[in-house]
Amino acid sequence: MEEKIALLCDSMCDLPPEIASRFGIKVVAARVIYPDKEYSDRVDIQPGEVYERMPEEIPTTSMPPLQEFQDAFESFRKDGYTHVLAIHISSGLSGTSQVAEIAAKNFNDMVIKVIDSRTLSMGTGWMVLDAAHNIANGWSFERIVENLKNLQSKINVYYVIETLEYLRRGGRIGLVASMLGEFLNLKPIISVNPEGKYFTFCKAKGRRKSLEKIMQIVEESIQDKVINLAVVHGGALKECEAIMERVRKLPNIKELIATDISPVLGVHTGPGLVGICVQEA
Repeated sequence: MEEKIALLCDSMCDLPPEIASRFGIKVVAARVIYPDKEYSDRVDIQPGEVYERMPEEIPTTSMPPLQEFQDAFESFRKDGYTHVLAIHISSGLSGTSQVAEIAAKNFNDMVIKVIDSRTLSMGTGWMVLDAAHNIANGWSFERIVENLKNLQSKINVYYVIETLEYLRRGGRIGLVASMLGEFLNLKPIISVNPEGKYFTFCKAKGRRKSLEKIMQIVEESIQDKVINLAVVHGGALKECEAIMERVRKLPNIKELIATDISPVLGVHTGPGLVGICVQEA
């Protein structure tokens, strides 16, 4: 029987909406929760709206609800899909992939593979896009899944934030060090380890040097490789644009994307995030 493959991701992969639309990728929305109202990530709340209410109002967040996964799988079934590939934010940072697994149990007539990306933002986004290209190119389901497993080790994310306060409040601080560094104005360059949890990759003194350090890390790590690169930001458009100007000059970029991070991720980082997500192509 011929395979018909659907692709599902969550709003925390930060794939620009026009790309998701072009490839027919279905996106389930995480939730931003204020005392008076719950919003669907990027659907009825945008990143800037969250930052504008900070620091006076800091919402909580939750993963996409089980019902949204079930509705997505049901729509795939109705449209005659035989296989579903669901690629989600690191299980070290969110329970999203576990919820997808639970929902998948109700759809035994389709082959559903849930992949824990063990990364986030456009780190996950590059995996989703890789799968989308390969579906379009007629690859088999098995080959696409195998390729994604090999891709995980070829993806790195690095970012700086204005303050660790929001990560701390959200309980996402993980292996990122603390108060003393902030007192000395040492800014951690945060990355994600193989288990998909945040850790401090290195530190730099002050904002300007930390942004410079991110660029150095990327330039040194990709010297002889062809890469896909995304510059992401949370309420830091000018700095994002400045980094884009610089990375455009790198000779070995296959695909380049600039995007803002989703409101849900922004809740945990606060305004001022700048990051680079790199995938060896």
